[in-house]
Amino acid sequence: MTTETKRLIRVRTEKGAVFKRDGFGKKRQLSDSWRKPRGQHNKQREQKKAKGNLPKPGFGSPVAVRGMHPSGFFEVLVFTQKDLENLNTKTQAIRISAGVGGRKRKALQEKATEAGFKILNPRVIKEPVKKEIPAETEKEAVKDKKETKAKEARKEAPAKKGSSRAGDAKKKGAVEKRPVKASASKSKPAAKETEKKVEKSAKPKAKEAAKAPAKKAAPVKSEKKPSGGEKATAEKAKAKKKPSSGVKKND
Repeated sequence: MTTETKRLIRVRTEKGAVFKRDGFGKKRQLSDSWRKPRGQHNKQREQKKAKGNLPKPGFGSPVAVRGMHPSGFFEVLVFTQKDLENLNTKTQAIRISAGVGGRKRKALQEKATEAGFKILNPRVIKEPVKKEIPAETEKEAVKDKKETKAKEARKEAPAKKGSSRAGDAKKKGAVEKRPVKASASKSKPAAKETEKKVEKSAKPKAKEAAKAPAKKAAPVKSEKKPSGGEKATAEKAKAKKKPSSGVKKND
């Protein structure tokens, strides 16, 4: 960048003309982007004091520096590597579009730096770090996969055979086999085992009864025999009883 361009850029910054819309600080919905005032009684249009300047000749930047980046280059927006063709590296700088992805951006930046272009928005693109897996673990993983596949194949094979046999039996009209009841000979040993268990359970009970002390017999009450006087009173009572007919017999 020459000394003249530097001087012109300094002049441009010193002017620093900023034109704001009238009334943008009074209402929230109004932005500070410039709009020409057209009201009949607008103070800014009438150029009253402290109401803000209107854009006029003399506020513009020098023609040689107009639209130039502060770095001293004219900015060009780039999307692909083909856009770098027919550009001047001495007077033009590139700005890569924000829509370009990481992989293409990396290649574009490398080509631009090789060609000698100034990049206004360079980025450091980090490559994904790949974890190095040791050879032993890879072999083990391959073995595990093979084993799992073999197990699945074994499980599927008998299921398919059984299904085909069942279908053939149904087609032929074969009768399904029912489970045969256990024979009497098999049931006999079971009965013997139950008898042995009962005997074993009875033996400890007999031992306990033998060890326990014998209970004393309760004393028997002796019946009292009637004495001679009691017999006489009983006979008199029988004699005094009247007959059932109610008629007295002759003595």
